[in-house]
Amino acid sequence: MRATVSEIVFDCAEPAALVRFWAGLLGGEPVDRSRDWSYVDPPGFVRVAFQRVPEGKAAKNRLHLDLDADDVGAAADEAVRRGAVRVGGVVTDEQGRFQVLRDPEGNEFCFVDD
Repeated sequence: MRATVSEIVFDCAEPAALVRFWAGLLGGEPVDRSRDWSYVDPPGFVRVAFQRVPEGKAAKNRLHLDLDADDVGAAADEAVRRGAVRVGGVVTDEQGRFQVLRDPEGNEFCFVDD
């Protein structure tokens, strides 16, 4: 048996707000299916969905998205303008550069240039 990824779902407190943040980064039009469920279909990627849950985020994500960026610094600046928070500085190693950030609800993601 082989499965395919149909969507990535984030648990969150405010789906309508969070889908607009991610649509701004990834492209696509935000869709609010209900008060508890929103999603975006970014071009060239699987659906990214957001479901309301009662509990808050309590620990570091065990899974995060790495987003390709030609200019990690400029991409991070734009994400911060949209409500993200930087976690440390840009890291450069033999594989390239990356910047860790948190979205407005604290979910970690990275901009990478490899």
